[in-house]
Amino acid sequence: MATVRPFRALRPTPANVDKIAEVPYDVVNVEEARALGAGNPLSFIHVSRAEIDLPEGIDVYSDAVYAKARENFERLRAVAPLVVEPEPAVYFYRLRMGNHTQTGLAACYSVDEYEADLIKKHERTRRDKEDDRTRHISTLGAQTGPMFLTYRASREDDEVADRVTARQPLFDFQAPDGVRHSIWPVTGVELARVVSGFAALPCLYIADGHHRAASAARTRKTLTEKGVASAEAGWMLAVAFPDNQVQILPYNRVVKDLGGLSPEAFLAELGSRFTLEQGGAAPTRKGKVAMYLGGRWRTIVLGGEGPSGQGDVIGGLDVSLLQERLLAPVLKIADPRSDKRIDFVGGIRGTAELEKLVDQGKAAVAFSMFPVGVDDLMRIANAGGIMPPKSTWFEPKLRDGLLTHLI
Repeated sequence: MATVRPFRALRPTPANVDKIAEVPYDVVNVEEARALGAGNPLSFIHVSRAEIDLPEGIDVYSDAVYAKARENFERLRAVAPLVVEPEPAVYFYRLRMGNHTQTGLAACYSVDEYEADLIKKHERTRRDKEDDRTRHISTLGAQTGPMFLTYRASREDDEVADRVTARQPLFDFQAPDGVRHSIWPVTGVELARVVSGFAALPCLYIADGHHRAASAARTRKTLTEKGVASAEAGWMLAVAFPDNQVQILPYNRVVKDLGGLSPEAFLAELGSRFTLEQGGAAPTRKGKVAMYLGGRWRTIVLGGEGPSGQGDVIGGLDVSLLQERLLAPVLKIADPRSDKRIDFVGGIRGTAELEKLVDQGKAAVAFSMFPVGVDDLMRIANAGGIMPPKSTWFEPKLRDGLLTHLI
């Protein structure tokens, strides 16, 4: 089952929501965060990335950063102002990006179910990132950024969403990146139907936000050990979208050099290992990768078998095949997590970004991937597997500061 719990959200007013709502803390670097916060004291980036209001070069994990986050949070609550809903509710949250639309349920989800693997994972987390958000949540007494969940689409929940979203939304604004964000509260009979519909689901899946989930669980543990955990600490903020609406973009790769090979020798080596075809910047199907080298695109046919003929879901992913059959043996990149010669470019930046990096000499070769399917993600999570690093890029992104869960 999937337990959905209404909560009294801390939120902006409709008049100031577009000034407050901000990109997730982990999709921008410090310089980009500073630029977002410059000239906009209401931007939630001052809370999620408080180091931007301290001297440059400060340790982002220092005491001063978390103290500043708390100070900025309290200031924003008073000045914006942010208001607390008088009654608990859940919310339908709609994202529109170009021709793509997806509508999810923003609510509190169970930490117990996360720890029992009823909210399934497909990624490892890093301790330093867990430490950061755990301390951020504990210092603020709030979860300020929602996780992105997905689930097998339910007709009952879709019908409730269609009915609620036909009304006037609480929030409806277009962010600077062109994505439209709309939110509707769900209460009364419709709330009961949503809760019942989710209770019938066998499980949920983390699409994006593994560190947020792990940090929410660790925060509860820490507060419980100190004897100060409230009931709210057992719940974590997330938005769950039906799987048939989720959009996964490719996570592309660029490599700084050819591992000592000349372009001609590199192409000859690839020709001995793969079928090379004429092709454009975007691969047309799973099992093919587009490669940009020397000012032109070519298509590499990877084949469909996993490493060493495993035939398993993880091994059959294009990112796994590329790593096993090309990056490791030809370009000598043994571990893409730690090798500084490889970098990853989210699909939202487009293939023009790959061309630019190569043409400017910042990379020697670029690989444009076919996106991983939601079904593959779910199958891997069901089996308790871990996807390769930088496999999925979910777009559009949720915004921080729209709905905050006070713990």
